[in-house]
Parts: sequence; structure tokens; C-alpha cells
Amino acid sequence: MEEKIFFYYTSDIHSHFESWSKIVGYFNDKKKQRTKANQSYWLLDNGDYIDRFHPIAEATMGKTNVELLNKAEYHVATIGNNEGITLKYDDLYHLYDRADFELICANFETIKGTNPSWLKPFTTMESINGVKIGIIGLTAPFNAFYNLLGWHVDSPFDALDRYIKELEAETDVILLLSHLGINEDEAIARRYPQIDVIIGGHTHHLFRDGEYIDNTLLTAAGKHGKYVGEIILTWDHQNKRLVKKEAYTTNIEYLNKRDSITQQQLELHSERSSQLLNQPVVHLTKPLEVDWFKETELIRKLVETLKDWTNADCAMLNSGLLLESLEVGAVTYGDVHRICPHPINPCVVELKGDELLEVVRGSLTKAFMELQLKGFGFRGEIIGKMVFAGIEVKFTNNKKNDSQVKEITIDSHKIDMDKIYTVATADMFTFGKLLPEVSRSTYKKYFMPEMLRDLLVHTLKEKL
Repeated sequence: MEEKIFFYYTSDIHSHFESWSKIVGYFNDKKKQRTKANQSYWLLDNGDYIDRFHPIAEATMGKTNVELLNKAEYHVATIGNNEGITLKYDDLYHLYDRADFELICANFETIKGTNPSWLKPFTTMESINGVKIGIIGLTAPFNAFYNLLGWHVDSPFDALDRYIKELEAETDVILLLSHLGINEDEAIARRYPQIDVIIGGHTHHLFRDGEYIDNTLLTAAGKHGKYVGEIILTWDHQNKRLVKKEAYTTNIEYLNKRDSITQQQLELHSERSSQLLNQPVVHLTKPLEVDWFKETELIRKLVETLKDWTNADCAMLNSGLLLESLEVGAVTYGDVHRICPHPINPCVVELKGDELLEVVRGSLTKAFMELQLKGFGFRGEIIGKMVFAGIEVKFTNNKKNDSQVKEITIDSHKIDMDKIYTVATADMFTFGKLLPEVSRSTYKKYFMPEMLRDLLVHTLKEKL
């Protein structure tokens, strides 16, 4: 006898609820089909379901997201970096206290004592006809952030070494919920042939019909709920082995059917989040302009706050971090969140004078200012003009009448090319190649758990 076993999954939703009622409606139809056919199925989420850019997530620190997963009747989820490093310790410690699903992450632990009661390295379940299935979860080890918040993320390979033999002995089939990224998934597939399927995420890649590395099936469903994944495993009971593994993704955007109950829930949560965030911060007697290509008063004061907050020699932030102007009248936390939704933290790096000069030059180029950025925590449109505190930039015009940086001074002193300066900025510039000198700095100090919008609140209260 052959038995088909089904798994449906989401990954990297990032609180993008535009398609959530469609996803739930699609899964509900699949659940009815499986139930009618007397077939086993499970619903899984692969992390980064929570993203504080959305007011619903911000207002309850992700607890409403957990409630939405409960209502959708998910069975298993793992932790992504957006759950892990954008919440205060106590908020994350109690995030899943009321989860109706199992939360698994084998390389995640507290460094403050006892792990939360909901945290498990893996889970096992059994199909209708007795096939034993093990699911293990792993998340990306951003310990420069996690350790500051009271958590530690172990090497995924060390975690697998601890648990893979136990899973292999207890189960017939092993699935990995991996919030590690495509490169790590491929390495794991080569190193651990015991793993039958890897559900990938974090790097937002999409495998429409799955990809094989040796005998391991790799799947991935992109980001923001545009796609959902389906895995079908066929077990031969006579020979006691998997005889077929299939993986598919479905583009949700083109489906017309929405689950009406879920849509009503989202509308209700949206109203409640607005009420919770409708707490006054300040009353403005003059408007505060935001312009991505100008140094306005609001961004200038925010950069000054960043310099003071971190006690750095100088500071810099890009104008694109502020999305909208503020009008005369009451400004609420909801307004602050709306204009600065990014889960981005302050950071200080050390740069030599010559490196800092290159950073300033690079950040003021037209190409850099107009760069449309997605990721690294940035939830805006373009980077925009870089604004400085503690730095004065002098320009000269070349033959093409383009402005070029001639000289910079730090606190009224000409920059010393060999001196080490502390530079405060947004943590997103320590990732990737946006500003290479910043990302290559050997000294990086992240300020957790405060985000840039917390500094914006302080700026509005104290400096404007």
C-alpha cells in the first residue's frame, strides 16, 4: 500500500497581510480535500511571519500574528530573525505562550536561565497509517544581535549533529524547517542525507517545483505570501520507504477567493492596533517636512540625537528612513511608526579617517541616493540623501559641474586620515555592500533593543 502525506507551508510573510485571507482560504480548501480523502496533512510556517513594520505587529509586539496563525490552525512553526531580534527579551520569551501550534528551533536558547516552555528542538507526528515524521527547525545565527538581547543561536550544523541521530532512529521521514538561507540549505543537504525535505527561507528564494541536491528535496516559497508551498510525500508501506517526493508552489496573488472570517479578523485587528498606537507623543506647532533629497530639520535633529545617544564622534543617517512629513497638531506613536516603520537599530562602527572620507563620498553620489533598497531591515523606497552630525562637508565642482567632496571636518577639525573615529549610523549599513567600509569594520556595536523610531520619539519630545 502507498500513502500520500501532505504538508502546506508559508515562509517570510513579514506581516504582509494583503494576501493572508487568500492563503487561509486556499489552505482551508486543501484541508477539506485531505480530510475527505482521509489523508494526513500539516500546516507549517518557516519564520519571519512577524515584522514590526506593520501596525498590527507593532501594537501587540507580534502576539496578534500568533493569534492569526492559531486561527488558521497551523501545526508547526519556527523562528525567523524578525521574530528573534526585533523584540525585547520579555516580549519574545512570552510571544508563543498562547500558541496552539508547536514552535521548534533546535539552535535557539536563552542565556538568562530557563528556556521558554514553548521552545522545542523538534517535533514528531504520525500519519493516519502510521508513518512517523520528524520536523526540526533551525534559524540564522545573528549572535551580534541575539546576545545583546539575551539569546544565543548555535551553529546549525552543531544542532543537527546533536539531534539527527535521534530523529533518524525515531522517525521514518525527516523534514527541516530552515530559516537559514539557500547556501546553508544546500550545504546541509550535502552533509545530512538523512533529511528528506528542506523547507527553505530567510533569503526569500523561490523554488517553484522544488530542487534536488543528492536525495534531499529543497523547497522555498519566496516572500510576503505571494506564493505558498505544498509538499507531497508518497510512502510505500510494504517496502517501508519513501518512493516519491514532490514540491509545488502556488501563486496566491491570482486567486480570487478570500476567507471572509480571516478578512474580518484582519479588519478588527487593524482597528485595535490603531487604537493601541494612538497615544500622543508631542503636539507640533509647525509642520516638519520630509524630503528624501534634502536635509530637513527633522532628519537633521534625528541624526544629532543618534550622535548624542551613542556618544560617537559623528553620525549619519539617510533621509529615506523617514517616509512622510508631519503636520501641525498631535503626533502619536502610530504616526511615528508610519513614517519610520523599519526594524533598524542604531549602530556604531570604527573607521579610519581615510575610510570615513570614502564613506562620505560614496554616500553622496547620485547613484547611492537614488538606490531603490529592499531588505536589510529597510522598509522604505530609496536611500535618499545622507545627513551628518559632527561632520562638515566641503564641496568643489568638476568640469562637468558635478559636486564632489573636497574636504570633511570632524568637530571643526580637518579629518586625520590615520585616526580612528567612532561613527554612528543605521545597522543596515553594516550588512552587504551598501557602504563597504562600514560593513568591513572590525568594530561594530549594536544598540538593542531600541530602534531608530525610539530615537525619533526622543527627538520629537526633546529637540523639536
